[in-house]
Amino acid sequence: MAQMKKEIIENGIHYTFHGDYYFPALEFAETPQQGIGRYGRMRKSYLEKHRPGLYERLILSGKLYEHLAEIDTCCADRMDRMVRQMADAEGISEEMKTRDQLAWVRCMNSIRQRTEEIILNELVYA
Repeated sequence: MAQMKKEIIENGIHYTFHGDYYFPALEFAETPQQGIGRYGRMRKSYLEKHRPGLYERLILSGKLYEHLAEIDTCCADRMDRMVRQMADAEGISEEMKTRDQLAWVRCMNSIRQRTEEIILNELVYA
């Protein structure tokens, strides 16, 4: 039996011989060690289950982490901005917080839930 070469280059791809097979020597771009937040993880789960083609394209291009980080940042920023705007529009203030804390908590929870539903539908599950 002929001795197999340890490394070959074919079609511009570098292959290394391991066991009985040649494997491509793939190098992936370094991803930052910073974690992805809640909305980024939700987006990743959605892509895996409902958009596998886009998910694999992002993985192979090395842009999945960048995409998830961008979605997470956009969602968090938009959530903060929309909660403030909706609270102002509904007349919820710090005065109300000191006067009637339970009513203030009820109103703010309602606003947060409505805002999150909007954000999830427009950014995470789109």
